[in-house]
Amino acid sequence: MNQTSITQLFDREAIRDCLYRYCRGIDRADEAALRSCYWPDARDNHGSYSGSAGGFIQFALSHFKTQPRNIHQLANIMIEFLGPAEAVVESYFTALQRGPHESGEMKQVLLCGRYCDLFQKREGEWRIAERTVVYDWIEEQRPPTSSETERFGLRQPIGATYPNDPVYELSKRRTPPKNHPKNPIASGEEEP
Repeated sequence: MNQTSITQLFDREAIRDCLYRYCRGIDRADEAALRSCYWPDARDNHGSYSGSAGGFIQFALSHFKTQPRNIHQLANIMIEFLGPAEAVVESYFTALQRGPHESGEMKQVLLCGRYCDLFQKREGEWRIAERTVVYDWIEEQRPPTSSETERFGLRQPIGATYPNDPVYELSKRRTPPKNHPKNPIASGEEEP
């Protein structure tokens, strides 16, 4: 295996990690995780929102911090390198979103589609430079009328937003390696 192939394997894994971190960030309303997925000058065309990635993050957080259930899952991640520092990435997504509509009525929607991303590698890090969300399926569903306590019963704990979700407590157990600098991108934390 030559060095280019080895580098591309590491690059593919870094791109996938960024995509998965995006899903955690959006589902847990974790601003630092979301910001770690985009370059500061990135653009996002997300259906009802089109503009800067920073603007999208604020738009999404204003909705998702109040909505109790959001689940994003990815599949069929295709990565095509345009060069050593740029890649076109297509990821199929399924998203179930439930929360209050502008009218105050609870709504639940199943969305399926694809994230069509231009990733760029800058100073050794891969992040989204451009995103266009392509919608392939939408289905409005009837949200449950029972409370979460009734539905989940003994199945506890249930998912929560940042910092209350159990995954963040587990993350506190991590000890940074002694001989390596802290990687703010992998941890979802911002650099000081």
